Amino acid sequence: MIDGVAFASCYVYSPAGESGICARSRLLRALLKEGDAHFLFKYAIRVRQQSEPSAVLAGFFLAGDVLVPVPRSAPKVGGTWAAAELAHALVQAGVGGATWPGLIRVSAVSKSATAAKGWRPSVARHYDSFRLESLRLRPRRVVLIDDVITKGRTLLAAAARMREALPDTQIRAFALLRTMGFISDLRDLLEPCRGEIRWLRGDARRIP
Repeated sequence: MIDGVAFASCYVYSPAGESGICARSRLLRALLKEGDAHFLFKYAIRVRQQSEPSAVLAGFFLAGDVLVPVPRSAPKVGGTWAAAELAHALVQAGVGGATWPGLIRVSAVSKSATAAKGWRPSVARHYDSFRLESLRLRPRRVVLIDDVITKGRTLLAAAARMREALPDTQIRAFALLRTMGFISDLRDLLEPCRGEIRWLRGDARRIP
């Protein structure tokens, strides 16, 4: 397992908070999961704005980055692949240079949002479920793209699988929305941050 991966995020989500902003965060998550192109492009523009020189995410995304969407929980399922739609919208908005959907699931894992407490897939389980398609080019920089991050297990496992195939590539991770599970209220939905997902004591730990 790798020691960690740098990550960034723009918005926050409260699964159980009772305020109006918490309720709006759950609506944002629901809309994100639907993968509506117009909605995602709107928020991709916000990401680009937060990546400008004076903003929090300045320098996180670079023009030649290859954006790699994190696969859904099961291989070959129908419906919307929100991470892929988000990656496409980001490139359309001028964030990154291209998308590459070459990280795939070869076996299903439980969805973290619906798995019982204590039965969410481990980093190792996610890692074993991932494979990489053959690469014609070796990108200098890759950004893994996901819609929502909680602990960071999926992104850490994806980064480890990418590192195995691309030892000389800089790998980072981005999720539009991050879960704030132990906070009962939110001050605002837009709270861009930069941090790290670390491998500590046999599990992923997101900081912040």
